[in-house]
Amino acid sequence: MVATPEKWTLQGLFTVAFLGIVAGVQMSDMGLQAISLSAIQKTFEVSDATLGALQGLAGVLVGSALAIPLARFADRYSRKGVLLCLIVASTAMMVLSAIAPNFPLFFIGRSAAGITEFAMVPLVYSMIPDLAPERHRVIANLSFAALMAAGASGGFFFAGSLLSTAELIPWSIEPWRRAFLLLSCAGLPLLLLCTLTVNPPRHMDATTRTVDGSLRSFLQQRWQAIGLFVGIAGFLVVAVQAINQLIALALERKFNAIPGDIGQAMGFIILMSAVGCLPVAGLLDRLLARRFGLAVRPMLMGACILIAAPVALLLATAETLDHAVVVVGVVLFVTSTANALVPTMLQDLTPASLRARSFAIWSFVVSVFGAAGPLLAGIFSEWVFDGHLLNAIVAVAVPTLIVSAFCALRSFLHTRQEQNTSTA
Repeated sequence: MVATPEKWTLQGLFTVAFLGIVAGVQMSDMGLQAISLSAIQKTFEVSDATLGALQGLAGVLVGSALAIPLARFADRYSRKGVLLCLIVASTAMMVLSAIAPNFPLFFIGRSAAGITEFAMVPLVYSMIPDLAPERHRVIANLSFAALMAAGASGGFFFAGSLLSTAELIPWSIEPWRRAFLLLSCAGLPLLLLCTLTVNPPRHMDATTRTVDGSLRSFLQQRWQAIGLFVGIAGFLVVAVQAINQLIALALERKFNAIPGDIGQAMGFIILMSAVGCLPVAGLLDRLLARRFGLAVRPMLMGACILIAAPVALLLATAETLDHAVVVVGVVLFVTSTANALVPTMLQDLTPASLRARSFAIWSFVVSVFGAAGPLLAGIFSEWVFDGHLLNAIVAVAVPTLIVSAFCALRSFLHTRQEQNTSTA
């Protein structure tokens, strides 16, 4: 049995920071893609529904399918080796996306790029409990999320600058293609830095030994808690992804705004909401956990979601770009506060021997929910709202937020009941 570390090591701190940087770089291409949607649509001459499928389904088809076997491999063998492979795959898929001559091949490239995103999540949240002291685990989770969010927001914020720089390069391809190639250049330094990371031994405890590595037994024992967790986080992801993936195109279309300007605004919003929410979530979790125990996390998520739902309705009535940007900022900040607690909740549910596989399965489940958001919004825009994409986003986001809040209430009550039974 390997004990959980009692204090941080320098190499452990570097590893957690590096994991956040890698995940952030991998997610930055999604911001670049979102800002380039109008150019991509013009290049391939596709519809809104097709763009919704690109933003929603592209990461699911290949990435989530391979995340589970990769996580099983990571549960048994070198997690550092898996990390090196993911960096190589991410770089290769950015290059393929840039040079794809037609939309089907471009779609495949973006689908394959999802391998890195979906496989990184289970890998990281499997490693963090073995790198961080138990008392610092929530902080380590939130710090990783902050670094990942910084990379994701950077993809939006610097997309305009990256596209402008790409236009200066004398290549006979569209600027958005050149921008993807420029972004892929980050792969080589990441590979070199990866050699300095540590592959930590796995922490095994009494819970791990009782589960005995059986995922089926674990699911049978905790099916109700897991189902409620999926309901909270899954429907929340539907709403968030409907906004995140298509809001740039919706604002550009409704207010005739410049994509680069929207990218800077969205980059700032994503960074401030995803990073600014972390101390809020951590502080509330620490203060209220003394009274509510583990039930504090579904309680906080439900409260945040109930705030976000009526605010999201204001998008339908926004008359100026500034008004819409403020509404988006509030919604993303509140929902990010709720999302910040999701990894810790799943770590609480799962033993160490199943952690990577559990997060991989969760990545697949959440990818299905996440794909539904932009896909439904794109379909509604084309078939129901006659191209009014902003209204379509609202029509998807608000109902799913309400369902998520209901699941949070049920999860809070269920967790409190479990705690009272255990105490008795």
